[in-house]
Amino acid sequence: MKVLITGAQGKVGRAATQALVDAGHEVTACDVGRHDFDRPLPGEPDYQQADLTDAGQAFAVVRGHDAVVHAAAIPEPTHNPPHVVFQNNLTSMFNVLEASVRFDVPRFVNISSETVPGFFFPERPFLPSYAPVDEEHPALPQDPYALAKLFSEQLCDAAVRRSDITCISLRPSHVQYEGNYERNLGAQVRDPANLSPNLWSYIDAYDLADAIVLATESTLPGHEVFYIASPDNVGGRDFAEMLQKFYGDQIELRPLSRPDASGISSEKAQRMLGWTPTRSWRDYLDADGKAIVR
Repeated sequence: MKVLITGAQGKVGRAATQALVDAGHEVTACDVGRHDFDRPLPGEPDYQQADLTDAGQAFAVVRGHDAVVHAAAIPEPTHNPPHVVFQNNLTSMFNVLEASVRFDVPRFVNISSETVPGFFFPERPFLPSYAPVDEEHPALPQDPYALAKLFSEQLCDAAVRRSDITCISLRPSHVQYEGNYERNLGAQVRDPANLSPNLWSYIDAYDLADAIVLATESTLPGHEVFYIASPDNVGGRDFAEMLQKFYGDQIELRPLSRPDASGISSEKAQRMLGWTPTRSWRDYLDADGKAIVR
C-alpha cells in the first residue's frame, strides 16, 4: 500500500516508518521539520514537510494514499501552553482525517494515548478505578493533551459513521527505545516506590511499530480502540502485591494474565489484531536498572 505517516521524525514515527518499509509498503514520511536536501539513501521513503494544522497542507500530503498513520502531535502537555497543545493536536487530527475521508482513503490509524482515561497530568487527584486498565475504563480527562486525544477517537467514530473509511486508534503506554530505557525506567526497576500514573507500564517503540503495521494492514470494520503496552511491568514484580502496597484499596484489582502483569492490559490488541510483543525492559536494563552495554 501507499502509506502516509505523519509525525515521522518523532520517536514513534521513526520506528513505525521503518517497520512499514520493512513490511513492503511504499511510505511517505511527513513532519513539520525541514528535511535535508541530500541524495536519498537506498530505500529511504519520500519526505514531505507540512504543518498539518493548515488544512491545505494536510489535504496536499494525504492525497493519493491507501492508508494514513497519524502520529503527529505535541507528545504531552507540560512544555507548551495548554491552548497550543489542544489546538495543535486536535486541529491537525481533524484536518488529516477530513482529508482522508474526502479522498476516500480506506484505512486510518490514529495514534491516541494511554492518558485518555484521565489519570495522567490531572490538576485534581485522580486514580484509575481498576487495574489492569483496559479499553472499557471510563474516560475522564482533565488536561488538554488527553482531552484532545479523546476527541481524536470521537472524530474517528464520526468518520466511520459518515464515510466508508475504517479506523483504528492505538493507545500506547510510555514509549521506550534503546536510547532512553535507563533514563525513564531505571529508577522504577531499582525501586517500585517511584510511582507512575500508568502503574509501572511501558511499551517498546519497536513492538509499538509492529502494532502500527498490523493496524495499517487490518481489515477490521468500523473504529476499534486498542491499548498497546508490554505484558510485563517495569521491574518484573508481583503486580498484585505492588498495587496493594502502594495504593491499598483505592484501585480495584482485576484478574491478571501473569503475576508480573502490566498495569495496562493489551489483551484486546493481542486477540483482535494478532499483535505479539517480543521485547522487554530486560533486553536493555540489568537488575539495577542500568543500561546493558553490548
